[in-house]
Amino acid sequence: MLNFDEQRFLRIQSGAVAIGPSLDAVIGACLNKGAENIFFLGTGGAAILMQPAVQLLQRKSRFPVFTDLAAELVVTGSANLTEKSIVVIPSLSGTTKESVALLAKVKETGASVLTLVGHENTPLGKGGDHAFVNFAEDDTSCESFYLQSLLIALSILRHRGEIDNCDQIVRELEQLPQLLLEVKRSYEDKAEGFARILAGSDYHIVTGAGNVWPEAFYYGMCILEEMQWIRTRPVHASDFFHGTLELVEKGVSVILFKGEDSLRPLADRVENFAPAYTDKLTVLDTAQFDLPGISAEVRGLVSPIVLATVLERISAHLEVLRNHPLTTRRYYKRVAY
Repeated sequence: MLNFDEQRFLRIQSGAVAIGPSLDAVIGACLNKGAENIFFLGTGGAAILMQPAVQLLQRKSRFPVFTDLAAELVVTGSANLTEKSIVVIPSLSGTTKESVALLAKVKETGASVLTLVGHENTPLGKGGDHAFVNFAEDDTSCESFYLQSLLIALSILRHRGEIDNCDQIVRELEQLPQLLLEVKRSYEDKAEGFARILAGSDYHIVTGAGNVWPEAFYYGMCILEEMQWIRTRPVHASDFFHGTLELVEKGVSVILFKGEDSLRPLADRVENFAPAYTDKLTVLDTAQFDLPGISAEVRGLVSPIVLATVLERISAHLEVLRNHPLTTRRYYKRVAY
């Protein structure tokens, strides 16, 4: 595969799954001590990658779950953030400015802080009450963060008796690193074609629904905009029909991500509408990929992970086609802001 280290990928994703028992032990201890809610708080892409776990808890658990923008919460605080809160702060670098400031703010409340980082000797790697370190880099961090946050959500459901097959789900997740590698291999021959579509326009409407909507938002903002300087309009498939549809006409690129959770019909609605008005609808559907041994329920849970792993292959070809390395920046961490 183009510019890809298979063994590094397996180490990182297997490492994410291996953190599961430790995460479960910490969550269990926090709940036993009377934790009353959980906050998923991060900055930029890392925060977006927590959203599928937030959705899962909002829809399956009565345990209160909150999310906010780190920079705003530092300024405003929250009436729900107390010493009885669990706070999850993800940061690949462990040095994200807004998240480091947030850590100090959260510490003042006495909340229990779990940090998810890629590097230990960093402010967030050292500063959390419970720091979970799984080395990753930009091209492998999505799957890692998705897996870790999913394991946290499943742990809450299990300890609260709101799920009866958690152990089976986790066993299936343990198979995922190797299966994701096979997904990458199976898509490699098609990845350049999708990359050419992305390279062929300077503007894309990127949409999805359910737990793959965060991946649509993430890929538009953090990859196409930040790493490739391609203008995008990420919009939820529900909101697509409340404004954005008026921009759809011949020649306008619409990129639709489809997952396998219960919100898939919202994506179907976009897929049924767009071809009548644009000749540039492109669909990436997780249902097209084989995941032997993974149940329909778990396929729905891991749809954003599957999308992320396929999109990494597309991005690898995109940077070559455009002669624009994914690491090239004009402003991000290069100038003061």
